[in-house]
Amino acid sequence: MPPADPTGRSSRVTRQGQAVLGVVVNSENFRSAQDIHAQLRADGENVGLTTVYRHLQLLTDEGRVDALQTADGELVYRRCHSDQHHHHVVCRRCGRGAEVELPDLERWAESTAHALGYADVTHTVEIFGLCADCRR
Repeated sequence: MPPADPTGRSSRVTRQGQAVLGVVVNSENFRSAQDIHAQLRADGENVGLTTVYRHLQLLTDEGRVDALQTADGELVYRRCHSDQHHHHVVCRRCGRGAEVELPDLERWAESTAHALGYADVTHTVEIFGLCADCRR
């Protein structure tokens, strides 16, 4: 049986994959692959940047980590606390994120798409700003 990870799920993840997941799980902020790689190297892990990207993609595909694209096009990662569909409000400076459910947005997206003849609708909405700490 595969070992359980800190999120309570199980998977066949290598030692390096567990290290990547550990950095993400122990951070409350969204972090880039480069930042995660730097943290791993500082912690003494011998892992390449390509390996970090590969494991982040696997973890994202498995739903164990959320990925979002910042306004400047960079992908950043974080383990979310909700398994339900949600959105994020993210600080552009420090990467702090808050999960938000937006039922009015969900209804608007569905009704707008259906009114235009679309079905099987999905959407992505992320909100970026400066958190209270970074505004100081």
